[in-house]
Amino acid sequence: MTALPLTRPARLAPGARIAVVAPSGPVVEERLLAGLDVLRGWGLETVTTPQVTERHPQFGYLAGDDEKRARDFQEAWCDSAVDAVMCARGGYGAQRMVDLLDWDALRAAGPKVLIGYSDVTALHEAFAVRTGLATLYGPMASAATFLQDAATQESLRTTLFEPEAAMTLGLPGARSLVPGRARGTTLGGCLSLLATALATPHARPSAAGGLLLLEDVGEEDYRLDRTLTQLLRSGWLEGVTGVALGSWQECGPYEEKVRPVLYERLSRLGVPVVERLGFGHCGAALTMPLGVPAVLDADGGTLTLETPALA
Repeated sequence: MTALPLTRPARLAPGARIAVVAPSGPVVEERLLAGLDVLRGWGLETVTTPQVTERHPQFGYLAGDDEKRARDFQEAWCDSAVDAVMCARGGYGAQRMVDLLDWDALRAAGPKVLIGYSDVTALHEAFAVRTGLATLYGPMASAATFLQDAATQESLRTTLFEPEAAMTLGLPGARSLVPGRARGTTLGGCLSLLATALATPHARPSAAGGLLLLEDVGEEDYRLDRTLTQLLRSGWLEGVTGVALGSWQECGPYEEKVRPVLYERLSRLGVPVVERLGFGHCGAALTMPLGVPAVLDADGGTLTLETPALA
């Protein structure tokens, strides 16, 4: 199986309705309200789901129990008046609810915009596999970077409303880890989520033909090594055309510990690798489309889309 371009949902226009859901960890209400204000400032109509500020009675790291989180997501996606679904935060929990979703109903509801990063990787992979839908690896409504960083906000706003203006992606600090150029279809997300999804019903069996986006947070160098080694040993990385690396916050000193692991594990693929492209858990985070054909220029530090992220 080779990664192929996926169906792109339609871009948004002022007046479009965006639903904010919490498929993973609990949400701080004050931060959520601030995020909703940003979205309304773009001319979007915002709605929230009943479970969005709930907390699991036993496991405080979850935003309510699995069934309720799944129902909230399902109802938001299947609401014919909703044009986009944005996750409120990551954390942990999407893997626990993804099997409870009715994928036939989600597919029948038609292409919509899905936005989120980190733990939402589980949903990005599931939508790619079960619905053939391109999605956006972008900021979440209550995330600090979305609330505090103007560049993060502008990257998402441009992608949603004017996707032709967001065709070349990469922050000034991007640089080559392994030189070269490559073409493929974007896929990926949070490294640890991709590894833990191996051999599950909602994960693709191979990343062949893909330009792989990778980032993570809070993983020490040996754990990054272990996770990358698992992807290598499983064969999942065979046929990848290139790799774009985002942020590695709280993973240890980057130059001394993280970068050597990334180079040693990924250079053996024999494909171009760019680092510090500027997505994920970083202060200024670009919105990265998943499921879109693109060209990676490791030497130039850019990822250039061949089609706009949204139709």
